[in-house]
Amino acid sequence: MTKANNQHRAIYPGTFDPITNGHIDLIQRSLAIFDEVIVLVAHSGKKEPLFDALCRKELIEKSFAGDRRVKVEIYSGLLVDYAKQHCISAVLRGLRAVSDFEYEFQMATMNRRMYPQLQTVFLMSSENFIFVNSTLVKEVISHGGDVSELVPPHVNKKLKERLCSNTQRG
Repeated sequence: MTKANNQHRAIYPGTFDPITNGHIDLIQRSLAIFDEVIVLVAHSGKKEPLFDALCRKELIEKSFAGDRRVKVEIYSGLLVDYAKQHCISAVLRGLRAVSDFEYEFQMATMNRRMYPQLQTVFLMSSENFIFVNSTLVKEVISHGGDVSELVPPHVNKKLKERLCSNTQRG
């Protein structure tokens, strides 16, 4: 056990490739419910990330610099194993549209089957960010579009360095 049981903590897992203002909004709003949110940077077997896990972790930490209620860790195992090891009983998930719900419902059900004490808390995306996802952000900026209102400035800079350097040279 790493924390007292009276502290309400949640895990917010994802690839965060990169973190968007939608993710940040969800984390900030969840801090009205939880004392601490652990952002769990996951490895994805389904897609090749633009940024490695350490870079994604650093981008998230910079987004919450000074807020001790937000912790960021990299983890590649099962979410339920992490939750058990750290005595955490809540998983935070964001929903943008009805299409998100089916997948999230399946994951929540499987997680509870493996660890019955683990509850999934769904928060709806704020209206301003309902259409935002990391894949769309990368697609827009890779074609020269402006994503400055969708990601923090340090993330926008990193995206431009990674995705726009080839097109700017010629």
